Amino acid sequence: MRIHLINPNATASMTEKIAAGAREVAAAGTIIESATSASAPVSIEGYFDGALALPGLLSAIAKADADGADAHVIACFDDTGLDAARSVASAPVIGIGEAAYHMATLVGGRFSVVTTLARSIPVLEQNLVRYGLAFRCASVRAAGVPVLELEKPNSPARGRISDEIAAAISEDRADAIVLGCAGMVDLAASLAEEHGIPVVEGVAAAVKLAESLAALGLKTSKAGGWAAPTAKTYTGDLAAFSRTDP
Repeated sequence: MRIHLINPNATASMTEKIAAGAREVAAAGTIIESATSASAPVSIEGYFDGALALPGLLSAIAKADADGADAHVIACFDDTGLDAARSVASAPVIGIGEAAYHMATLVGGRFSVVTTLARSIPVLEQNLVRYGLAFRCASVRAAGVPVLELEKPNSPARGRISDEIAAAISEDRADAIVLGCAGMVDLAASLAEEHGIPVVEGVAAAVKLAESLAALGLKTSKAGGWAAPTAKTYTGDLAAFSRTDP
């Protein structure tokens, strides 16, 4: 089984970190094929970065799908471009945010999300509403940590994330935690042990869901909004997306 894991930002070191976490949880025989977007911001923090990341992300998804990937994982907790990616792929496409939320509902009645910067909170809250899971979410908290701070070995990032988890438990009555950034891929186990409640990390959750869907032979439906793009001309930087096939 081949799972295509795409980091929609342009930071290759983060891709390597995410891919290592994915391989730790992947089943024997599952191959994680990781990629860094060739055209993207170095980090995705809010609406603007997410919009600029879309062409590179969609190009990578389309190429891997044509190459026969059994499933795709979008390794950005905002679930950047998820619906559009499902339109260009026949294999299942899993966003790490949606995957983590669903996993959290299976191990806790109410979960809190701890993300990086406050500007990401509205994106995540809107996703929770769209997925029908807002009523299970006790809070979405920001640790005040820029995404690339998670790449620095001696940064205070982990401590700030831990502080927000403690507050979510005591103030918001959360009984499970979702880590709201792919860059937190290596923190779940230690934070769960520290706080004594389940801590769900999205990359791991997405890999296991991707394996399940691929094993069941399920594909992305093309009957509705995720139908393949229609043939049309795109101009300028988007010319590569032009299609002439029926």
